[in-house]
Amino acid sequence: MPVPRPPRPPRDLSRGRRRALGVRVAAVGLAGALLAACSGAGGASSADGDTLDVLMVNNPQMVQLQKLTAAHFTKETGIQVNFTVLPENDVRDKISQDFANQAGQYDVATVSNFEVPVYAKNGWLHALDTYVARDAAFDQADVLPPLTKSLTAADGKLYAEPFYGESSFLMYREDVFAAKGLTMPERPTWQQVAGLAAQVDGAKPGMKGICLRGLPGWGELTAPLTTVVNTMGGTWFTKDWQPRLTAPEFRKATSFYVDLVREHGEAGAPQAGYAECLNSLTQGKTAMWYDATAAAGSLEAKDSPVRGKIGYVQAPVDRTESSGWLYTWAWGIQKASKKSDSAWKFISWASGKEYERLVGEQVGWADVPAGKRASTYRDPRYKEASAAFSDVTLRAIASARPDAPGVQERPAPGIQFVGIPEFTDLGTKVSQEISAAIAGRQSVDEALAKGQALAEKVAEEYR
Repeated sequence: MPVPRPPRPPRDLSRGRRRALGVRVAAVGLAGALLAACSGAGGASSADGDTLDVLMVNNPQMVQLQKLTAAHFTKETGIQVNFTVLPENDVRDKISQDFANQAGQYDVATVSNFEVPVYAKNGWLHALDTYVARDAAFDQADVLPPLTKSLTAADGKLYAEPFYGESSFLMYREDVFAAKGLTMPERPTWQQVAGLAAQVDGAKPGMKGICLRGLPGWGELTAPLTTVVNTMGGTWFTKDWQPRLTAPEFRKATSFYVDLVREHGEAGAPQAGYAECLNSLTQGKTAMWYDATAAAGSLEAKDSPVRGKIGYVQAPVDRTESSGWLYTWAWGIQKASKKSDSAWKFISWASGKEYERLVGEQVGWADVPAGKRASTYRDPRYKEASAAFSDVTLRAIASARPDAPGVQERPAPGIQFVGIPEFTDLGTKVSQEISAAIAGRQSVDEALAKGQALAEKVAEEYR
């Protein structure tokens, strides 16, 4: 997915246009049915014996949290946590339905810096400022400023806390490159990456040159592709909401991406997302991977077969100085929850310094869900374990430009997404067309023509 400036909420509209927007958002799965009555502040006090329901994405860091919760958080607080863990596309759908309806089935969910401004605008999230103010041990000032900013809505309130933060970078097999006599530039261009992918394709039996997401989804294929579009001079919309999916720059970037993954990418690319590419690089099936910086912890874990073999460099560029995205999987409390005090205790623990130390000491310092706290990058134990990637990660996060990710002005912030509610539907539908192009079922031009028509319908509501 996967960290940025919060995407702005929809502009204030007339009552009629607000109603139309609400219907449209519901149609794309962000709003669901009619809103159920909210529970006010949702501030029921917690007590020992409470139970929380947490809905989260099935990324490795979250799965590790699930394993550690009972023996540590529950033991210390008496609060039992019931986890529902789903793949990225599925969890987004389920969260949007439950939170939009304010059904209250889940107290806490993993939301991102894309959802926070939209959910906050609609009153679906519990503001966290009061909790932060009275929980000095949490130390909000220690959270990296880009992440705090990205989880703060237009009203100036903080609505989520990061579990981990990320940008994107290029990962590659140093040993494979050395064996082929190849050198990876510290700041590669996409053309250099394509050339290297061709040279390392087949370097080992069954090894492909690069892994790039081809799985449909606005948070799957669309995320890395959009960073390529940005740096090659394209944009989804101009500042005055003119769709540009069939513009030469957007077409160039998409054709480049599709051709690269078709010629030198992983097997089964149309069904490969973050998890599949992580497995592919870990299992030695690909020599390079462009994706989230958060993946490094899994690659350098104690039991990883490629530990110590991976090099990390900045996201490839073309016309821009940087192209890495900005993203965070964060914890948000549903406004309808009756257990917001208990929910904050869980968030404070899961996003706190104590949890990072727990993971470091019991699992491994490379596995720490990092990218969010300055103190983590000062810890000598983490610095030693993450020496291969921590500095590159921090530079990537610091250089991300959510408000100016390309070569032209944008109508809404966001690097790997457009910060409007409709992008969940638009980005997913366009990704389905591009994935079909990767599969060879249609041309890039055909895919983008369909995408242009979809984008035009969205743009009409904003012009």
